[in-house]
Amino acid sequence: MAEAFCFLLRRDLSEAVPDAQWPAGIEWSAYREELAPAVHQLMQLGHLEGGGRVPPLNEWRQQFASDPEYDPALCFVACDAGGVVGVAQCWTSAYIKNLVVHPRMQGRGLGRALLLHAFSAFQKRREGFVDLRVLEDNLRARRLYESVGMDLVRRELVAD
Repeated sequence: MAEAFCFLLRRDLSEAVPDAQWPAGIEWSAYREELAPAVHQLMQLGHLEGGGRVPPLNEWRQQFASDPEYDPALCFVACDAGGVVGVAQCWTSAYIKNLVVHPRMQGRGLGRALLLHAFSAFQKRREGFVDLRVLEDNLRARRLYESVGMDLVRRELVAD
């Protein structure tokens, strides 16, 4: 198997963060347990495109809720009339663990809105920066992250 690499990206939060502009028909909320099946399904769909894996629902729920950095107030869920279409799962260490946008909503500004909303939430928590990792070959995501002011910290070998 060929080695895979990712980039650690960082956004300085001492700089102004633009307000999130949500696409029409989108409402966001913090994660709630009743959203778990739909959030899990979206994350599975997102990982098919972006790499990685998502464990089965019950295992995922357990890992999600028992993670020491888990705070449901830092998991932002975007919904439209058809259900969950976007998720930004963040950790208390000012780290964006997952950002997933449903394929039918891609290219409409939802990923950008979720990121800017997360940045603003971390600013309110007085964090100095926010980090995330992206696979080196995920050019679409890298362009999005660069467009919201994220800078390369380092290139890392992806651990199995």
